[in-house]
Amino acid sequence: MDRILIRGGNRLKGRIAISGAKNAALTLLPCALLTEEPLTLRNLPRLADVDSFGHLLNQFGVSTMTEGAHPSDFGRVMTMRGQRLTSTVAPYDIVRKMRASILVLGPLVARAGEATVSLPGGCAIGNRPIDLHLKALEALGAEIELAAGYVKATAPNGRLPGGRVTFPIVSVGATENALMAAVLASGSSVIDNAAREPEIVDLCRCLVAMGARIDGIGTERLEIEGVDRLHGATYAVMPDRIEAGSYACAAAITGGAVELAGIAAEDMRATIDALVEAGVTVEERRNALFVEATGPIGPLTLSTAPFPGFATDMQAQFMAMLTKASGASVLTETIFENRYMHVPELARMGADIQVRGRVAVVRGVDKLVGAPVMATDLRASMSLIIAGLAAEGETSVSRIYHLDRGYERLEEKLQAVGADIQRVGGE
Repeated sequence: MDRILIRGGNRLKGRIAISGAKNAALTLLPCALLTEEPLTLRNLPRLADVDSFGHLLNQFGVSTMTEGAHPSDFGRVMTMRGQRLTSTVAPYDIVRKMRASILVLGPLVARAGEATVSLPGGCAIGNRPIDLHLKALEALGAEIELAAGYVKATAPNGRLPGGRVTFPIVSVGATENALMAAVLASGSSVIDNAAREPEIVDLCRCLVAMGARIDGIGTERLEIEGVDRLHGATYAVMPDRIEAGSYACAAAITGGAVELAGIAAEDMRATIDALVEAGVTVEERRNALFVEATGPIGPLTLSTAPFPGFATDMQAQFMAMLTKASGASVLTETIFENRYMHVPELARMGADIQVRGRVAVVRGVDKLVGAPVMATDLRASMSLIIAGLAAEGETSVSRIYHLDRGYERLEEKLQAVGADIQRVGGE
């Protein structure tokens, strides 16, 4: 299997183009199941998860045509058409590869009146049950059965009536599934305590472009008036705020100066605020962010939270950056209970991190040392890359298929700003 080699110590300097958002793309792709007409997504990142989701859509009879498919191209365009759904079963062999597959459940039952979806896989970052997804669909009128590792959802009389969904806790995925189910319901629906992440806003905007009727976009209360049908649309995937934040941390830990091009600063305000608090210079430019570290990184106290709070998907990258801070930082992970699996790997590189339950204390060290390390999940993988960029000597990161799920052309982007990084074959 491939691995990534990094020879640390280079100061990153230059410009990095930010790709379309992985988390948004995986939410927009299942919208193709909601209409007989073509849905075209622009600025689609070249990622393993996007390819897997395309294969999953093919299982249902949705055709997919990709432009910009040359390996040197960024921002692909994919046109999908589900003129006639030939299946409503999402099989285990595809679903097990990524958790986002559960997002076909809502649109399938909304349009076809039934859906059978394998329980999902994805990153092993703790218990992420889908009970909130199922309870939301039940609130919208679906009948739910669980058997042999599959979820079967059925709409009485072939169409969901709609209803009121009140989430006990904020759930991005369950909000997305409920939204896609509600837009084709025969009546009106309300989603209370809805997630407010920018990816949810992006989904709402795409659905509205397809003819959905949604009020309260960007708030914790979404009101949806069901329509008989949705039409096709062309929609651009939002920029990846997590990718942008990851490269900002890489610039900071190397004492670099990097412009992140094609970003939306309002979508990553908590990340920007944390960088500034750590003493990093952040300058907002038109559709870009300039990040420069000219002095020591200061320690932080951070706690992950639903948007607009500090994103759980940025915790590992900030932890890596803070291993070189001038003092002790405290990170609290409130979203997932098993998202510190990168800690032992960072420790192999000389990091001083102590974990007590959901709290990690990171004491900055004078230097990190390159070592063979193993990626355990997507964002943990990036934390090892960030640490490797600042470490003395060579770092070898294995199991990089995690990275390929969420970072488009990572080595090429980092090489362009001065990193000594390459992908090699073999373990």
